[in-house]
Amino acid sequence: MEPAPPISLHHIGSGPPTYDPEPTALPQCDPDGLGDLVPDTVLEGARYGACTLRAVSVRGDSARYRGEPRRDALLTARFGAGEQALILVAMATGARTTPQAHRAAAEVCRWIGRAVGRSHARLVADIRSARRGELKSGLHRLTDRGFGRLRAGAAEQGVEPEEYTATLRCLLVPADPECRVRVFFGVGAGGLFRLRDGEWQDIEPRVADTPGGPVVGFGSWPDAPGGTPEGDRLTMDLGIPTPQGPLEPAPGPPPEPFRFRASVAQPGDTLLMCTGGLADPLRAEPGLCAHLGRRWSDGEPPGLAAFLADVQARVKGYADDRTAAAVWEA
Repeated sequence: MEPAPPISLHHIGSGPPTYDPEPTALPQCDPDGLGDLVPDTVLEGARYGACTLRAVSVRGDSARYRGEPRRDALLTARFGAGEQALILVAMATGARTTPQAHRAAAEVCRWIGRAVGRSHARLVADIRSARRGELKSGLHRLTDRGFGRLRAGAAEQGVEPEEYTATLRCLLVPADPECRVRVFFGVGAGGLFRLRDGEWQDIEPRVADTPGGPVVGFGSWPDAPGGTPEGDRLTMDLGIPTPQGPLEPAPGPPPEPFRFRASVAQPGDTLLMCTGGLADPLRAEPGLCAHLGRRWSDGEPPGLAAFLADVQARVKGYADDRTAAAVWEA
């Protein structure tokens, strides 16, 4: 019998990374602001219906060396119970070289989480009924509203909007084992990949794809109408079709275009959503793709510790925070 592949490697590529593989310095903190501390690493996991979830957010080698907080934020939440439940994974990366980057990332994740949670029953119904147009338009407006909150926060702090902003990537997974639809939406850099039959597919939606077109993937939905006679039902349920006051600005364009993809998973698929800290080396270093492909193609999802080690596989020249969520389909 061949030995099992190693859980982790010291590094991948032509040479070792510049920084140490373990944390060096803790971020400086205010004794009156201990609630703002960001842990070096966060791990989450769950199993619902036909899928197993693993999620991690880990401080990058550069931030560990410099004693800077993790700019990435990760939120995983279940709304509802039983087959009516909806799993949300939201991740964000704060703007580089800004002191409040970690707060902006955490704020936009929490805002999206609250809004999705308040409307999870309608979201589950729309996902099951293949109402792609309603999902897309509603989630688009919801995302714009979240970035409006960040702009309002920047104004309150007296800083430019680009100093208090973040990327955002979200995944919606119904707990119903009969529903294999996985909905992705977000703004900004990162990656959406699918491991199928041992081969990686980069399925990040291009901006040009987002205005319309069929749903991609096995068992694609037919196109659905983009709205209803009553208007945008999802955002009406969330109570955000019109501004609520001076601190609730009307939806405006986020820093980058909105991205949306809904697809139906095949048994045996692994869907990976990640921030730029992992997406960039995955696209640039074939050795990392091969390593993770071997690790995640044996049919059994890794445990939390093994998943953390996999995501931390180091590549020279890539020292940013890494946040990743993977869904294994039974």
